[in-house]
Amino acid sequence: MVEITEVHEHSRAEKAGVHAGDILLSINGKAIADVLDYRFYLADSHITLSLRRGGSDFTVTIDKGEYDDIGLEFATPLMDQKHHCENKCIFCFIDQLPKGLRDTLYFKDDDSRLSFLHGNYITLTNLSESEVDRIINMHITPINISVHTTNPELRVRMMKNKHAGEVLSYLDRFKAGGTHMRGQIVLCKDVNDGEELLRTMRDLKALYSAMDSVSIVPAGLTKFRDGLYPLESFSKEECRAVIETVTAFGDKCLAELGTRLFYPADELYIKGELPLPNAEFYEDFTQIENGVGMIASMQEEFGIELTFLREYITALDGKKRCVSIATGAAAYDFIKGMCDRLMLLCKDLTIHVYKITNRFFGEEITVSGLLTGKDLYEQLSGQELGQVLLLPRNTLRAEEDLFLCGMSKEELSEKLSVPIEFCCDDGGELVSRIFGATV
Repeated sequence: MVEITEVHEHSRAEKAGVHAGDILLSINGKAIADVLDYRFYLADSHITLSLRRGGSDFTVTIDKGEYDDIGLEFATPLMDQKHHCENKCIFCFIDQLPKGLRDTLYFKDDDSRLSFLHGNYITLTNLSESEVDRIINMHITPINISVHTTNPELRVRMMKNKHAGEVLSYLDRFKAGGTHMRGQIVLCKDVNDGEELLRTMRDLKALYSAMDSVSIVPAGLTKFRDGLYPLESFSKEECRAVIETVTAFGDKCLAELGTRLFYPADELYIKGELPLPNAEFYEDFTQIENGVGMIASMQEEFGIELTFLREYITALDGKKRCVSIATGAAAYDFIKGMCDRLMLLCKDLTIHVYKITNRFFGEEITVSGLLTGKDLYEQLSGQELGQVLLLPRNTLRAEEDLFLCGMSKEELSEKLSVPIEFCCDDGGELVSRIFGATV
């Protein structure tokens, strides 16, 4: 049972007499513990809510369209507290954070509900038998799973959780129950690479088509690793070797299954100084949120948007436009090349692209999503920023108000004396922002 904190005005729930402060006990006789129960049982077109108000229980009946909302809000999006991670993974990024950041940044979640709702990856170690059954019975899909290795003993060592190996059995249960999965392998040098990586890929291939894609992502290592497991970054040659291994295995999967199933992260290509595959390589881009195929996708979107270039140039009406873009080292060359091409095609356009070194977390961190307001301010101060500064939206936390270091976007804008706009990882939107068009 959960407390209702708000009832939307003119909603079906308000019309039925539901009030803020009422306790929701059940829907159609099914107990409600969290958002998954709520959404699943709310899907019917005829629902009866069992409620409690001031110690008295009562019911209301609502007719609605299937899957339509009824206008209730709860204290948290999950209608419950997040489940805390019970692992101590040797590569955990949160363990590598410096002291003094926002408290919320140090919370480690391992919550299957967040996997379904927001695409978070879970390790399975936090799931009970009943929760596994609920995922299957409710057809909660897809589930994003941090596999890392299918070697039970190695998984225990990597995650420092005695149950980390035995819960791999859930993968077979999900497949048998019709639950689709997406996997992630965080690759650690001399730990789960080489022959262990091949073993893991073979085992996950056997789960196809329930396992529909797997990303291979190098562990992110900050400069704050004192006292932690002694991990090292992959060298250029080692990145190339990983790509060769994964691509060769993926080629076999493509021939046998019709999909390559396994995809190296963009970061491996960039650090290996290899050209990134084209968009077709990534098929449906199922792992794009994991940094896999992001640049190929942007490049494709950029090419499509160029078909509207004449309209953008006409809209400028001969007026000069100067903008700036700041990005991480990983995407810099691509963004710079795209902007250079735009300037060749439009003589009234000037774009300054700045590569921001991650001094806050360490130069090994090259992705834009871990840039801080502090690094942006220090490295952009005194630079030509033009009429507007464009930043990746993933530099902000989920609420889109603060950078990781705690600086607000308004504070950074004031410090740099320039308006700031944020773009998602979409080549088309970036072109629109560059020209000052409404997106």
